[in-house]
Amino acid sequence: MLSLGIRRVALDWQARYGVEPLLAETLVDPSRYSGGCYRASNWIELGETTGRGRMDSEHRRHGVEPKLLFVYPLVRDAAKRLKEQ
Repeated sequence: MLSLGIRRVALDWQARYGVEPLLAETLVDPSRYSGGCYRASNWIELGETTGRGRMDSEHRRHGVEPKLLFVYPLVRDAAKRLKEQ
């Protein structure tokens, strides 16, 4: 299901916005989930966030709830194409 969903999102994104997505990302709360389904689906774990949310512009909640960051390349040469931009 994860594989089918990510392919569909990539196609829909390109159709809607006219931009080819190169990479998908997701955040996993390690206090609730292990991220095992992403690891089993060959997603790449990049590390952990600081725990600051996107709405925390004043840095008040720094380090409160860190998440695991996973990425999945949607095209074969995603890393090369991202470096070129």
